[in-house]
Amino acid sequence: MWGKSKSTTKSAKIDTLIGQNTEIRGDVVFSGGLHVDGTLKGNVIADQDSGSVLSISERGLIEGDVRVPNVVLNGCVVGDVYAANHIELAPQARVKGNVYYKIIEMARGAEVNGNLVHRGEGAVDSPSAKPLALGEPVAGDS
Repeated sequence: MWGKSKSTTKSAKIDTLIGQNTEIRGDVVFSGGLHVDGTLKGNVIADQDSGSVLSISERGLIEGDVRVPNVVLNGCVVGDVYAANHIELAPQARVKGNVYYKIIEMARGAEVNGNLVHRGEGAVDSPSAKPLALGEPVAGDS
């Protein structure tokens, strides 16, 4: 009631933690919850039907593509992000790449240096699908 605020951040059990002073080189495949405070140089992958959650703190950095159903980002990703279900971009989030999403929440201060591409129901998660740039005509438009 009073003094209680509603949090929009997805809370999930953290099964794996990459600490602040840790750097991992190579792809990481996980299920459940993964929290990144350190640096990961490689792709991050979870089964798109698993309900897995990746959270990246303001100190976290991923250099590679992210393919995870649910993402809570407050750090930096240099690569494309494919969130099959939900992505939350917190105030310090930085993405240098495209973001493919079904549902997105974006806080003031979050930054995406790439395209935002909505992926509706039944969309194929294909990296070869070319996102439209702002102002670019859609096929069939006159």
